[in-house]
Amino acid sequence: MNEVISLEKRTVSKVFWRLMPFLGLLYIIAFLDRVNVGFAALSMNKDLGFSNAIYGLGAGIFFIGYFVMEIPGNIIMSKVGARMWIARILITWGIVSGFTAWVTTPMEFYVVRFFLGVAEASFFPGIIYYLGTWCRAQDQAKAVAFFMMSLPVCNVLGAPISTYLLGVSAMGIAGWKWLFILEAIPAIVMGVLTPFYLTNRPSDAKWLADDERKWLMNELAAESAKKVEKKQYTLMQAFSDRDVITLSAIYFFWVCGFYGVGMFLPILVKALSSSISNQMVGFLVAVPYIFAFVAMYFVGKSSDRTGERRWHTVLGMVTGAVGLGGSVLFADVSIFVSMAFFTVSVMGIYASFGPFWAIPHSFLTATAAAGAIAMINSIGNLGGFVGPYAMGYIREATGSFNGGLLFLVGCLLAAAGLLITLRKAGQEEK
Repeated sequence: MNEVISLEKRTVSKVFWRLMPFLGLLYIIAFLDRVNVGFAALSMNKDLGFSNAIYGLGAGIFFIGYFVMEIPGNIIMSKVGARMWIARILITWGIVSGFTAWVTTPMEFYVVRFFLGVAEASFFPGIIYYLGTWCRAQDQAKAVAFFMMSLPVCNVLGAPISTYLLGVSAMGIAGWKWLFILEAIPAIVMGVLTPFYLTNRPSDAKWLADDERKWLMNELAAESAKKVEKKQYTLMQAFSDRDVITLSAIYFFWVCGFYGVGMFLPILVKALSSSISNQMVGFLVAVPYIFAFVAMYFVGKSSDRTGERRWHTVLGMVTGAVGLGGSVLFADVSIFVSMAFFTVSVMGIYASFGPFWAIPHSFLTATAAAGAIAMINSIGNLGGFVGPYAMGYIREATGSFNGGLLFLVGCLLAAAGLLITLRKAGQEEK
């Protein structure tokens, strides 16, 4: 018995430390190239004459391109394997992201952001699907949470670096342009390295000992067989399943809040006081993400320990809504109070990711899982268009960000309410 436990711990640990740091690094690079426009906007908008509405539309239109290619990309990856497909994604999005440095008009900004979405499409759902082919159900929330802990790390590191680059001016090129150029390079470099590091499936893992590889393959096959006994979903059945559709709607409202806050947080923090420098904005923006990092770890660990997914996710969404609501109600108290509420909101929004993405794998397998996860992510990420656009539009219409923040509060509460109605939420399927 002790020998079996030792084999289990050894194998799970080896898989975790082989895959997670590398995938986490890729996601840091991906997310930085997606949201660095929020920091560039502190200077870019003034240089190019972009209003908050123009910026919000451009920031959000990324997700239209993302939506177009999401499902086809994930299905392709399930067929050809993660190594080459993820490498392709990294290289193309690095090139397109760098092109943002040369935009001069709103239309050029919209076009580049759209094709950045096309280039990056299927990266995130591809990784979620990929983790499901390597991790048992009991390990998935922790694995997803660890992977997505890259997001707060990205902001903790990226915020001060990005705002520092805004102050750099060399060869007659503005700092915000250098920001896009220099932050695109790591994606291309890692794209070249990815095929040499990633392994498509456990059966190909030469870095596992024979007994470790056999144990992992047997465990994953046994889990898959149990799911098949309940119901074997085809791709079209997965697309039309009530809970897959509900998960897509949940993710849509949730992502409205996620990107509505994320894309505008540097601008929101800057608006708290006219005396704050861009570099100080970078340091202040990093603070909520430090706490979000800790919250993601403990919530993901708790969800895996208890096997409970629904209420861990709901609690995070409601906490996010409470934080945003507080930032509106107490906006005039002080900058420290506003930052405290922004921190609570970011913690809640981010902490929900681990348990949420463990839910689809609890009842879907193979291509059905790949397609359904891509569908949930693609429809959900349309919220990444709506959230930033609503924030920019309402700011221009009212002269205040409060209306936009309250809109995001409503979105997060709607996501929590829909999740309560979900029939399959992980624990019930155990």
